[in-house]
Amino acid sequence: MARPPRFDSDQILDAAVRLAAAAGPGGVTMSAVAQAIGAPSGSVYHRFSGRPDLLAEVWLRTVERFQEGYFEALRSDPDPRRAARAAARHVVSWSRAHPHEASLLLYGAEEFGQSAWSEEHRDRADVGNRRVFASLRELAAALGAAGPLERDRVTLALVDLPLTVVRRHLRAGDMMPPYAEELAEECAAALLEVG
Repeated sequence: MARPPRFDSDQILDAAVRLAAAAGPGGVTMSAVAQAIGAPSGSVYHRFSGRPDLLAEVWLRTVERFQEGYFEALRSDPDPRRAARAAARHVVSWSRAHPHEASLLLYGAEEFGQSAWSEEHRDRADVGNRRVFASLRELAAALGAAGPLERDRVTLALVDLPLTVVRRHLRAGDMMPPYAEELAEECAAALLEVG
């Protein structure tokens, strides 16, 4: 009977997330991850064919976990204004609960080597992006945002603005203040009232 593997994919990806949070995507190498978990490099190569595969999985797992809660927030209330507020709040609360992952998301997929990803990984990223944009379009329509200015306002309120609240604190290495969720929610609501 074969011995169960000592290091699973999640342990490897968790270590890669910590490395990316500390040193950026450049800090995520096969040997650095192996060293971080006290494993031989072969254990990492057993799970991931090479660095592009590892970087793709680190990025996609993090984005997909974030998006899961974001979509839930967008569906949390039949009132589109309350759902919008919940989505803006989610960006901050998820980032507070997952600071390493949130730090990773301050980079883009390109910085995680997207051009070298497999077709399967690029397709996964595209599916996630299309779901986000479709959800934002649906919410914009429910809010009566008809033109490009109004739709951009929804994106600004629910994506860019809450990320700005998070980014400032994460980049400075500070704890987010206890009112950060409220601030993101109130600012998003105020911006959506303009339209």
